[in-house]
Amino acid sequence: MSFIHLSIYTNQMKKLLILLLIASAYSCSTTQNGVASKDNSDPTKYIKLITEKDLKTKLYIVASDEMEGRETGSAGQKKAGLYMIEEYKKHNVSFPKGAKDFYQPVPAAFLNARRNENLPDSENIWAYIEGSEKPDEVLVISAHYDHVGIKNGEIYNGADDDGSGTVALLEIAKAFAKAKKDGKGPKRSILFLHVTGEEHGLHGSRYYSENPLFPLANTVADINIDMIGRRDVEHAKTNNYVYVIGADRLSSDLHNAVVAQNEKYIKMDLDFKFNDPKDPNRFYERSDHYNFAKHGIPSVFLFNGVHEDYHGKGDEPEKIEYDALTKRTQLAFVIAWDLANRENRPVVDKK
Repeated sequence: MSFIHLSIYTNQMKKLLILLLIASAYSCSTTQNGVASKDNSDPTKYIKLITEKDLKTKLYIVASDEMEGRETGSAGQKKAGLYMIEEYKKHNVSFPKGAKDFYQPVPAAFLNARRNENLPDSENIWAYIEGSEKPDEVLVISAHYDHVGIKNGEIYNGADDDGSGTVALLEIAKAFAKAKKDGKGPKRSILFLHVTGEEHGLHGSRYYSENPLFPLANTVADINIDMIGRRDVEHAKTNNYVYVIGADRLSSDLHNAVVAQNEKYIKMDLDFKFNDPKDPNRFYERSDHYNFAKHGIPSVFLFNGVHEDYHGKGDEPEKIEYDALTKRTQLAFVIAWDLANRENRPVVDKK
């Protein structure tokens, strides 16, 4: 090879090397900025989207007098449902694949079958983010949006029970929607399920479990959020706690996920007192996760315990401790992030 040819060849190789270095640098940059990366390992950016301000704004609407206490099937509950649907639409979260809209009708005949309380037709409300890699596997995040309505002319607004869980779902969905927009959407599908009729006997979640939109065999877990905005007398000196109920009843994987995600990102005190099968309160059987657990679906119930305004007139938005509500919502989010993105679904290894 002549000197001239060698010089030309060398210059060409230098140019090629420079182009490769530029391409490599661009690739690293886009990955770091979340543009091209599909790495779903770190939810930190999205945890921060769940804020006290947004939770408070939403809760003052859901638990306002305008919603008339959200009694099952009432005009006030339906009005609250319309607000929730508009919030989902605002963040481009649609109703589930296979459904015609955001409603799962729950007929009065079902609601009154066990003990006739003359309840009217009602509906569960569902929203959905489809998974990118395992769309047929579904994680359910649930909360009931009904309360006890009007008694003796007074409105019982149920800010904690379960306005707190209701707005938590809206915030969690917002965070996942932003992650999906950034190319980091959940690998499994997520169903955000607001159930009706909880106050009358877990009717809405029972209806879904008996009439599921997605096969129960494909439902990997349920994270149920019911009362996470206050503190109980057992924790008079701190609100940096949450009761964790049921996570280990069916799956050590689910229990380990709850503990690990809390330790890594949230650092609340996890109180397992009410998880004891011998606990006389029997909270494990008293909220909507139970209608998933009884079908063998790993389920966890996040709960702040009972306080003086439980089912009382005083359960109002101004009594919510929004710092605690925010941290507990963030905990539910990071548990969901882990379950939606891990390689394998939680194994059922207990009866």
